[in-house]
Amino acid sequence: MEMEMEISALVDSISSFLNLSSSRHIDLDPFDKYYKRVEELLIVLKPIAEAAVLSSDLALEEKLGKSFQELTQDVDHSRDLFTSWHAFSSKVYFVLQTESLIPKMRDTILDTFQFLKSLKNDLPDELSPASLEKCLEKIKHLSYEEISPVIDGALRDHRDSVGPSPEILVKIGENTGLRSNQEILIEAVALERQKEIAEQSENNAEVEFLDQLIVIVNRMHERLLLIKQTQTSSVSILADFFCPLSLEVMTDPVIVSSGQTYEKAFIKRWIDLGLKVCPKTRQTLTHTTLIPNYTVKALISNWCDTNDVKLPDPNKSTSLNELSPLLSCTNSIPSAATGVSARRVSSKSNDWDASPSRSASALDASSLNDFEDRSNHSREMNTDAHGRSSVSSSKRGSVENGQTSENHHLRSPSVSSEEFPRTDGNENSGESAHATPYSSDASGEIRSGPLAAATTSSAAPRRDLSDFSPRFMDRRNNRGQFWRRPSDRLGSRIVSAPSNEARRDLAEVENQVKKLLEELKSSSLDVQRQATAEIRLLAKHNMDNRIVIGNSGAIVSLVELLHSTDSATQENAVTALLNLSINDNNKSLIAEAGAIEPLIHVLESGSSEAKENSAATLFSLSVIEENKIKIGQSGAIGPLVDLLGNGTPRGKKDAATALFNLSIHQENKGTIVQSGAVRYLIDLMDPAAGMVDKAVAVLANLATIPEGRNAIGQEGGIALLVEVVELGSARGKENAAAALLQLSTNSGRFCNMVLQEGAVPPLVALSQSGTPRAREKAQALLSYFRNQRHGNAGRG
Repeated sequence: MEMEMEISALVDSISSFLNLSSSRHIDLDPFDKYYKRVEELLIVLKPIAEAAVLSSDLALEEKLGKSFQELTQDVDHSRDLFTSWHAFSSKVYFVLQTESLIPKMRDTILDTFQFLKSLKNDLPDELSPASLEKCLEKIKHLSYEEISPVIDGALRDHRDSVGPSPEILVKIGENTGLRSNQEILIEAVALERQKEIAEQSENNAEVEFLDQLIVIVNRMHERLLLIKQTQTSSVSILADFFCPLSLEVMTDPVIVSSGQTYEKAFIKRWIDLGLKVCPKTRQTLTHTTLIPNYTVKALISNWCDTNDVKLPDPNKSTSLNELSPLLSCTNSIPSAATGVSARRVSSKSNDWDASPSRSASALDASSLNDFEDRSNHSREMNTDAHGRSSVSSSKRGSVENGQTSENHHLRSPSVSSEEFPRTDGNENSGESAHATPYSSDASGEIRSGPLAAATTSSAAPRRDLSDFSPRFMDRRNNRGQFWRRPSDRLGSRIVSAPSNEARRDLAEVENQVKKLLEELKSSSLDVQRQATAEIRLLAKHNMDNRIVIGNSGAIVSLVELLHSTDSATQENAVTALLNLSINDNNKSLIAEAGAIEPLIHVLESGSSEAKENSAATLFSLSVIEENKIKIGQSGAIGPLVDLLGNGTPRGKKDAATALFNLSIHQENKGTIVQSGAVRYLIDLMDPAAGMVDKAVAVLANLATIPEGRNAIGQEGGIALLVEVVELGSARGKENAAAALLQLSTNSGRFCNMVLQEGAVPPLVALSQSGTPRAREKAQALLSYFRNQRHGNAGRG
């Protein structure tokens, strides 16, 4: 895989993750806490990655490419965890997975920065030793208290029949967002659902692990119940008089379909949230009719009359019983394992309002109604750039898969950000589109805030994960295939600045830009050509220069020169715009200057280099969601498809990258297919073209619409996709499996073709040894095949 593509893929993944800041779950615990932890790491990493894209001098550093690929996988995995999490997912399971990733990501970032710092190459200012030292210091000081060792200790105590102490239960609850009885019961339901998924995949180790987590969560509930039952009172009461949800004596007991009795107000609220599971037994409720339990009500009433106890109004006392009392009561409460036939209840009750705790009140009905479906497809990244994320305002899903797709600015419904081709990048281009961020908030600018405090790593402590459960350890070992960049692709698209040139004073740069701006408006072609060349050079390495140029008004003049009859001026102008677009604000300025149609003009009639850089610039602008729409509607797709089929090797790569980003927007997919892109993409799946992964990633996006699937089938793409599943790179296998899943589940004919091509053996292998998402897609496809076979057998 070429270095530019590898680093660009990382920038894309980071941007997709950072887009999750608009997630509807961002304020929920523990989502917000762990999102901020990952965000802090990525804010430091992103400007370095963006600067690295522009440096062709890094191309031969195989170790660096390996590190960037590893970081991309970790960021993608992190985004998968966050985008698949919803208000009724398991919080404990989420925390354990996330805490296993963050230290690994941090260590890899530190190693990468140290390696970059040791290089003697001519690198941009952002990659200078001083800048990297600041970044190293920043990362080094990002350390967090982890709850995973505490949970592991509680599991060991349970296995040793000791049982976790109340203090440990409180600490786990506080750190995972389980602070109330209702949250604890929801967590138990979520873990049971996760266990069912593990059982379906016959993952016995996972089932055992989840069983142990369920025991710990049940202990939390038991402890709260015990506290409530032993509160100071002179009157004893049977434990069966307490509602498992409210932990209060029931005033209006009702029976649910599982046979359990609850306080009516509480179980009704539980059901209204969308939880169709019995809180106590975890059985699915076959109906939601609430049957009054007159027997228990009479017993409680008689007890109250006998003991002169007045029970509180449950509608005014729907307390969620915070975990905090556990610590204050530990010395006076018997062990949770002790059986108690009669308890004491306080005649005094906490006054609480009708709204549950923060996380419970934030739950909306929609997020719970799809609990069953989303649990099954918890990591199906339907659109990662989703569509990051995500993908997304973070609500995810693919219409094709029957899920809601609300992440319009992340990836396409079937290709996760992880599924973007991590293969051959836009070669040779220090300023290629791949050098640009993949997200509207991606700026190459190194801001003083995040980086001023930034970090060195040699002294950073390495985390020992030996105490973690084996199931978390295998995430550290999932690594994709590494690619080498061909040695004949090392030339830079632009002239390098002198290696020893110091950063110029901004005032001097501003004066120079003002002079160049006047020269851009000159009637002399020679003057214009020289001015565009100088601006192109100024915009190459230095982010401050890009900002100065953008603010000077030069972008409007550069856009006008895209129509220049002088080919050199046109090339310089389009390449300068490409370099300037690395800054997010400049992206907007370029689009507002009306650059899209002139860029299409260059794409249609420019020189080979101008066409390549025009495609790369369109890709860069398409990072902004509204620009995806504008570019698609302006007629760029046809010329891009033509470049994909008939351009230079580098032009084809630029075109594929731009088409990939455009295909994230649903409306562009049909146009891409109608323009004949599928035939060219399938031709580019020839390994000799060096674009297999890139082509497969675009095909996986297009496979989410009927026209795309038909074109893939008609052009003979199924056999090649199966071949990629068997012989491709880790990323290629993943995207090929995603495409085959779409083809098979939406067409019986294509499903038969996939089977006839011998897909089952490589899918079985992929389901066991691929990346996490690849395994999931392979397992989903194999499960579909089995269901189809059983269905046909039943009909026979």
